[in-house]
Amino acid sequence: MVDAIQNERLHVLVNDLASSGKETSIVEFKRGNSNRELVAKLISALSNSAALEGKREAYVLWGVDDETKRAVGTDFDPDVQTGNRPPLEFWLRQEIDPAPDFHFDTLNLDGKPLVLLTIPATTLRPVEYKHIAYIRVSSATPRLSEHPEKQSALWARLQTYLWETGVSANFIPGPDVLKLLDYATYFKLTGQSEASSNDHALDHMAKDGLIRKDVGERYDILNLGAILFAHKLSDFDSSLQRKALRFVSYKGIGRDSTVNHRQDGGKGYALSLDGFIKYLDGLLPINEYISGAFREESKLFPELAIRELVANALMHQDMTVTGAGPIVELFSDRLEISNPGNALIPPKRFLDAPPRSRNDRLAGLMRRMRMCEQQGTGIDKVISQAELFQLPPPDFRQELDAVRAVLYAPRNFAQMTPDERIRACYQHAGLRFVNGQRMTNSTLRERFGLDDSPSATSQVSKVIRAARDEGLIKADEAGSSSHRYLPDWDS
Repeated sequence: MVDAIQNERLHVLVNDLASSGKETSIVEFKRGNSNRELVAKLISALSNSAALEGKREAYVLWGVDDETKRAVGTDFDPDVQTGNRPPLEFWLRQEIDPAPDFHFDTLNLDGKPLVLLTIPATTLRPVEYKHIAYIRVSSATPRLSEHPEKQSALWARLQTYLWETGVSANFIPGPDVLKLLDYATYFKLTGQSEASSNDHALDHMAKDGLIRKDVGERYDILNLGAILFAHKLSDFDSSLQRKALRFVSYKGIGRDSTVNHRQDGGKGYALSLDGFIKYLDGLLPINEYISGAFREESKLFPELAIRELVANALMHQDMTVTGAGPIVELFSDRLEISNPGNALIPPKRFLDAPPRSRNDRLAGLMRRMRMCEQQGTGIDKVISQAELFQLPPPDFRQELDAVRAVLYAPRNFAQMTPDERIRACYQHAGLRFVNGQRMTNSTLRERFGLDDSPSATSQVSKVIRAARDEGLIKADEAGSSSHRYLPDWDS
């Protein structure tokens, strides 16, 4: 079935190319010239030009007259080996660096044999043949270095390559796109009125970068559309399936404990996040905490903190790390939320540094759909929730090729480790600072749930002194009192 669909797409594409009647910077017509060095230069030039113009692919079509653009047929056969020379495709992959995943297809148009070479746009760096990169200028193929303005523009394009614009499925009829993606949820979450027609729905989804037009009135479903709105991620490439949110609950404190619950996400994030948060909330035991003069009850971990951390894991993960995706793990004493990739900001500075994301379009659309807090306020909320519910300080850390956030079950001051007390002090000083306030012994005692006794004051003073010794906080020299403290973000 897949072969039949791709064969249909191939014929539609060739018809479109031939009927367009012109060569462009990403389309070249040949009648019979099969010189392998020329082909190698064309692959370099066309791959680079496609990237420069933001196109997915470029093409060389043999069997079309260069002047009339009519199908005349060709005797070029890329599979024929001549003499002692290596096969053409093998040779091309050896000589071109980095070699894009190009491929040759043979077909008939109006009874004439044609050959189509499809060349993906480069995503890493300019494609070179014999260490020289080429580019298209009209129908010419000069060296890229001869056109510095194009060279600079190409590098700028490559440095901002977006995973979200990759293709999850191509050549999909419009009605099938609307079956694979939950467009009703898209319209609802983005605050738009219901789609009045299929064309209306497809047009709006294309404008938001969820899909794009392919050939022959068909569409590509882009990674952004699939990861957010797929009814079933299994309908798409296996690499996308591995980005589904997974959940494991253990009976004890380690991964060698008995597994209580396991859930592998099967839907796009926009369809599954709310349901997952409710599912997890239903598994959590009750925590008692003091609010003012009263004892109140809540779930073991605050829902707002969980939602923010899970949303962060989804939108800040490194999508290029294969075989790994976001995972939430519940232990008897903590909740861990992990995502693949290296943090773009040092974890110690998550609270104050301007947010950065590898997946700007994903993050932007998730915020627009209110799936998480507004930009730059999420970690503030997590830390403030931990303080409100008198939890140990959250821990944000880089572990090998993953970022991990940990929420801990309730423990009082006496039960916290020295490192946890110092981390709580640092986070409290940072939270007060970003809110235009200053930390004092009194505010830190309140954060720890301690009274104003001399003993409690002395204990907190020791924590403050330890945090200063580690270079995490400093005295507020500009204040009227030397007993006010700031995070030492200059150190």
